[in-house]
Amino acid sequence: MARFLPLEEAMRENLKDGDVAAFEGFTHLIPTAAAHEAIRQGRRELTLVRMTPDIVYDQMIGMGLARKLVFSYAGNPGVGLLRRLRDAVENGWPHPIEIEEHSHAAMANAYEAGAAGLPCAVFRGYRGAGLAAVNPNIRTVTCPFTGELLAAVPALRPDVAFIHAQKADRQGNVLVEGIVGVQKEAVLAARRAVVTVEEVVEDFSGLHPNLCVLPHWTVTAICVVPGGAHPSYAHGYYARDNAAYLEWDAVAADRDRFRDWMEENVMRAAPQDFARRVERLRVGR
Repeated sequence: MARFLPLEEAMRENLKDGDVAAFEGFTHLIPTAAAHEAIRQGRRELTLVRMTPDIVYDQMIGMGLARKLVFSYAGNPGVGLLRRLRDAVENGWPHPIEIEEHSHAAMANAYEAGAAGLPCAVFRGYRGAGLAAVNPNIRTVTCPFTGELLAAVPALRPDVAFIHAQKADRQGNVLVEGIVGVQKEAVLAARRAVVTVEEVVEDFSGLHPNLCVLPHWTVTAICVVPGGAHPSYAHGYYARDNAAYLEWDAVAADRDRFRDWMEENVMRAAPQDFARRVERLRVGR
């Protein structure tokens, strides 16, 4: 049963040092506020999992939270590479990080396998690709029915998943509108799930029945954090802050500038600051 908690309390209860943690979002609804709270609480030795790690993971890695990254494609969307991730991999700053790279298909199937309680995901993939040569978790199995050689990867079962969504109702059910990546699968695969939302409504009556709804029994905690996906967008609430992504490339390129930016915008900030950051980006509803 989902509990309504302040983000600080939900983070303290559900994310521990050494956890396997997924902060999932695809194009929009990226759980930035949750990631920033994890940084403020000084978590360490995390295995971070995400299909498309962007600047949020760059920030977490640069602040020393991660010992390992399991991912498919990493980059500052529309801009370029992740400079803090690259510094960690190439130079061990702030400390070395292990990486396990997959394809998008592998990550999506691995989450689905975790959600289904299966030990691994089997799918067509990696044909002609070189990732299997550097990732021992990419293997092959022979279909017992057709004899076809298929790819196999371990199921993803995070200790905790964090996502951002538009709405929760009073019972703790969660609704996701617009583009959906693997947020639902990540929640169902995880042992614990924390959802930040734009708002709480009485119920979902009058809304399209095919909108993605996570039942309250799949969610551990719900935290109301308006603007909590910034600088990504929340469909129907606010637009993407393109300038912030461009700014990040310059910020992340220099270690001292990075530290100063994080101190001002994350360490001294609070979840309620996100509402102010998206005010100029609000869309008509």
